[in-house]
Amino acid sequence: MTDRIHKIASYPFPLRVAIFLLILLAVWLPFVVPIYLLVKDSNLATILTMGLLFVEFVILVLQWGKRVYRQTNLFASYGLFNTKQNGFELSIGLAIGTLLVFSLFAVQGLFGFVSWQNSDNLPKIIAEGLLSALGVGFAEELVFRGWLLDELRRDYNDRISARSNVLIFALSHFIKPVEVMLLTWPQFPGLLLLGSILIWGKRICQNRLGLSVGLHAGLVWGYYIINIGQLVRYSGSVPDWVTGVNGNPLAGAIGLLFLSVLAAGMRKD
Repeated sequence: MTDRIHKIASYPFPLRVAIFLLILLAVWLPFVVPIYLLVKDSNLATILTMGLLFVEFVILVLQWGKRVYRQTNLFASYGLFNTKQNGFELSIGLAIGTLLVFSLFAVQGLFGFVSWQNSDNLPKIIAEGLLSALGVGFAEELVFRGWLLDELRRDYNDRISARSNVLIFALSHFIKPVEVMLLTWPQFPGLLLLGSILIWGKRICQNRLGLSVGLHAGLVWGYYIINIGQLVRYSGSVPDWVTGVNGNPLAGAIGLLFLSVLAAGMRKD
């Protein structure tokens, strides 16, 4: 039985990933329906189901490494090193990501595209946003720049692996009902660019994941503070494609410009 499981390591990338995801869903789905039936608050139900999914993902990765690849610490291959350097790079990324978001809106304010407003409970929003952003950043980077990128690299060269990773990341965040995709299609180039930035962040840190986690979390945190705190109001003086469709900076020309500047700096390094 052990040898049969280990044989999965020799399967091609699409089949390995399909097996991994099927196992993950088979364990997760039996818990989803009871949670949504018993928990009346839809937001809490979503948090519980997504949290459970991530915990099961971590456990499955541990078993996947041990039984399929016969590696005792697969997370190290993903770039999760328990070092001060990784923590420092996470902090740097968090600062860069947050600063980029606030700079983006500051520039829009200078041009009169948005106006700044006061917000109630801002300290609470900042604290809640930080926790949420770190959770999202850590989870998504572990999945995309950790597990998925590692699986790709086992079959393909670095260029193909990176490009495939970026495309899968963008599609997974973009695919929604057709009418929503048609409305938010300007977001897709931004997702491709963001995926590339996060790949380069890992590369320039010699495969450590800290900077990518920090950047991702910083972008989420900055936008959370501004959006949930209702710190800005759009003037409507320019089309949505300039500032971002539905208020999403990734789906606007200014957001793409700021991401391009960050990408240029990351790629140069």
